[in-house]
Amino acid sequence: MALDTWLIYLLASIGLSLTPGPNSLLALTHGALYGARRTLFTIVGGVLGFSALIALTMFGLSALLQTSAAVLSVLKWVGGAYLIWLGIQLWRSPGLQLELTAHNARLGNAGLFRQGLLSAMANPKVLLFYGAFLPQFIDPQRGLVLQFAVMAATFASVECLVEYLLARLAFRIRPWLAKGGKGFNRCCGSLFALIGLALPLGR
Repeated sequence: MALDTWLIYLLASIGLSLTPGPNSLLALTHGALYGARRTLFTIVGGVLGFSALIALTMFGLSALLQTSAAVLSVLKWVGGAYLIWLGIQLWRSPGLQLELTAHNARLGNAGLFRQGLLSAMANPKVLLFYGAFLPQFIDPQRGLVLQFAVMAATFASVECLVEYLLARLAFRIRPWLAKGGKGFNRCCGSLFALIGLALPLGR
C-alpha cells in the first residue's frame, strides 16, 4: 500500500472509530462502571470481532478480484454510494445518550471480553460497511495479502486506542455527548459522505 493511500486510510479509520456505535458506547459504559483497566477486556474482545469481520470481507474481496479486476471499479462505486447513504443516516441521527442505570451486577473479565466480541460481530451493518470501505483503498497492482494485513492492523490499532481513550474519559465525555452529540454525528456523517464521493473518483 502506497504511503499516501495509507495516510488517507488512517484518517478514514480514525473517523470511523470516533463515530458513535455499539462498541464505542460499550467502552464508555464499561469505562464508567468498571474503570479503564478492566475495560481493556471489552476492547480486546471488540477488536478481535472487528478483525474477524475484516478478514471475512477481505477473503471475499480477494476471491472477486481474482475473478476480474474490473470488479474493483464496480465495488468502489457501489461502496461509495453506500458510504454516502451512511453519512446521510448519521447526519440525521440524534445525539448519543449514555445511561448507566442498568447493569447492577459486576461482570467478570471473561464477561467483559464476551460482550465486546459479540457487540462487534452481532452487527451485520459492520460487514456491509467493510465491504464498502475497504475496496476504496485497494491497489490491484500490488499484493492483496499485504494490503489486507496492513489495513486490518491499522484499523485494529486505531479502534483499540480510541476505545481505550473513551473508557478513560467516560465520566468527562458523558455531558458533552448529551449536549453536542448531534453536532458530532453531523461531522462524522459529512466525513463518510466526502469519502464516499471522493474516493471512487481517485486512481
